Amino acid sequence: MALPRVAVVGYPNVGKSTLVNRLSGTRETVVHAQPGVTRDRKEVEADWNGRRFLLVDTGGVDLADRDDLARAVQRQARAGLREADVVVLVVDSRTGVRPGDEELAAELRRAPVPVIVAANKVDTADAIPAAAEFHRLGLGEPVPVSATQGLGSGDLLDRIATELPGDGTGDEGELGEVRLAVIGRPNVGKSSLVNVFLGQERVIVSERAGTTRDAIDTRLEVDGRDVLLVDTAGLRRRTKVAGTVDYYAQLRSERAAERADVAIVLGDASEGLTSEDLRVAELAMVKGCATVVALNKWDITRTDLEDARDRALARLRLRPEVLTVSAKTGRGVRRLLARSIDLADRAAGRLSTAELNRFLSEIQSERQPPSVRGRRLKLLYMTQYATSPPRFSIQVSDRGRLARDFGFFLENRLRERYGLQGVPLVIDYHDRKEGRRPSGRRSRSR
Repeated sequence: MALPRVAVVGYPNVGKSTLVNRLSGTRETVVHAQPGVTRDRKEVEADWNGRRFLLVDTGGVDLADRDDLARAVQRQARAGLREADVVVLVVDSRTGVRPGDEELAAELRRAPVPVIVAANKVDTADAIPAAAEFHRLGLGEPVPVSATQGLGSGDLLDRIATELPGDGTGDEGELGEVRLAVIGRPNVGKSSLVNVFLGQERVIVSERAGTTRDAIDTRLEVDGRDVLLVDTAGLRRRTKVAGTVDYYAQLRSERAAERADVAIVLGDASEGLTSEDLRVAELAMVKGCATVVALNKWDITRTDLEDARDRALARLRLRPEVLTVSAKTGRGVRRLLARSIDLADRAAGRLSTAELNRFLSEIQSERQPPSVRGRRLKLLYMTQYATSPPRFSIQVSDRGRLARDFGFFLENRLRERYGLQGVPLVIDYHDRKEGRRPSGRRSRSR
């Protein structure tokens, strides 16, 4: 049974994202004094007295705003309402009832699910009576709450829990879930690609760069596999976004890469594989997730694919695969999704000790380690001791004689032999006298 959804809606800048962070006990959503920061739907898991549910943070809805981006935000909010089991309408107790609140309330009175009014910004006990004004919305008793101070948040969670359908335990069978993060520079088509994966407009697509400002989690099923798909804000150099709302979006994009199994690094085929794309791919490598590079907009351009692949091999130690897709036509999208899931499985796989020692013997037959100070390193024993990312331990005669180039050679052969291109590897080298503990000198691909 899927977790029930609680949609958090309201006029712009009433504190919806702050309230979602407060109720979930996280900092998952971007919060800023600038109105209109949240645009897409973002799902955050919450738990209250054993009742688990998803809080769905939506963009601020101003029905009078006819701007194209505002209309897209309204569509996303309405989609969140259609999927919700409970709705929380957030209003600003300081400003009182506004025309925008009344318009939203008129729509919500027709909703087939329970609606709870949260009168936010009640930061002191003296301000609680101000919440009574929102009775006129016709949605029942308003709950006074302060998202910043925490006042009344427990009462609001109690109300939500009583309205939740089912037993709130949700589906515990998510151990095989694959987490995919779509990352890249601004305006390369990340949101369009996510929508093609999902078969619906789940995140807002606009020609205006920087439309996505949060890491948007969406679950889907691909050939029986559970996949958590994360659309992220465009990654820029931190110095370019310091002091702006985009800085916080940047941090969340980096965190999305850190918790992903696989990062799909998306570039623009019309520009080829740029130095900024390579920088983003290196960020994913540092965060420890497997990586595949995809060049979007292949339907309108034909860049030098071999040059892009050569640049990736020369610059990126993970040696990721470079694929081409078109989010507009759907060309190559299914293949990209399948390759990404397979890459996650490879990163989570475990090689037998017997197989690894056969590999070690063949490596030394192919190329002997170089002589250092008149003596040659001997590779004695190899085993794998962890996954995601794979971690290996190699017992050697004297790790002080390990040459850096030979370490790179062994790592590349390991990738080629077992299809680990794009997967970060950690290889520990330790002396025979230390036993088989994973310690000593390391060769890291991240």
